Amino acid sequence: MKSTMKAVALSRYLPIDHPESLLDVELERPQPQGRDLLVAVKAVAVNPVDTKVRAPKDKIEPSPRVLGWDAAGVVEAVGAQVSGFKPGDVVFYAGDITRAGSNSQFQLVDERIVGHAPASLTFEQAAALPLTAITAWEVLFERLRVPRQRGSARQGSILIIGGAGGVGSMAIQLAAQLGGLQVIATASRPESEEWVRALGAQQVINHFGDIPAQLKALDIVYVDYVLILNDTNRHFPSAVQVVAPQGTIASIVETSGALDLAPLKAKSAGFVWESMFTRSTFQTADMAEQGKLLDAVAQLIDQGVLKTTLSKVLSPINAANLRSAHADLEGGRVIGKIVLKDF
Repeated sequence: MKSTMKAVALSRYLPIDHPESLLDVELERPQPQGRDLLVAVKAVAVNPVDTKVRAPKDKIEPSPRVLGWDAAGVVEAVGAQVSGFKPGDVVFYAGDITRAGSNSQFQLVDERIVGHAPASLTFEQAAALPLTAITAWEVLFERLRVPRQRGSARQGSILIIGGAGGVGSMAIQLAAQLGGLQVIATASRPESEEWVRALGAQQVINHFGDIPAQLKALDIVYVDYVLILNDTNRHFPSAVQVVAPQGTIASIVETSGALDLAPLKAKSAGFVWESMFTRSTFQTADMAEQGKLLDAVAQLIDQGVLKTTLSKVLSPINAANLRSAHADLEGGRVIGKIVLKDF
């Protein structure tokens, strides 16, 4: 007799206020093969990618599709080729967008993209971290190539557009603590400004205002790096204007139209993309770097250098609570991360 598990899934792509946009279902419990871990999921976080994948479109899934790309849990079983984990290990990870997600009691995930969870955090605190930590680390230290120089005098500056969101909350900490950068973050409300300052932003400006003018008012003409975390098309012209000669702009947000890169030529400035799913989607040779990265983040958390960005917890993990979390994210005013715990 096959064992089953609880999950939250979709069959149709519907507006989040539709009661069938996300459904409570029973699915067959998977079995690990090869390098896969079978993880008993204890907490999950919700990210903008969840809402984008779930967004309304004319498509029906032949079998229920499970979303969710952030989890913390306990290893239940391992595939025959697994070498870095054993049953009972407490883990956290973002997963692989090409596979079933984390909104289920049990999930299969390749050991190479899994980290040992911080010992000092609860499951829900740990679940808030993986996707945003991987994204922020990769964009800063691999795409923008910011030198890691923890504890050194500040060298260089970065403008983080969208500082109070999940990725921004991690990027501020990493840029300040490991990158040794002067961090200027954008925030549009008093509570989000307070949030980004507490994470390490030295200066805060409003992304709804004139960004170059606000920087000039702070005696800042150029910044070495610009990180765009929302509305790439709207913010790109300002980024081009304020990025330093020989500096670099990065974005994690897809565009709604073409970007004009020509103005960057005179500055010999660059533009780069970051997607944390690249390594798992393309099974790159360095895929295991994500697991190492998560282990490094866990160590920094346990040392008190970094902190979780959890801001709200819902319980249990079910369709109603996930619909609520998706609706909050789509409203565009979430600070930090929303996490659900316990089935």
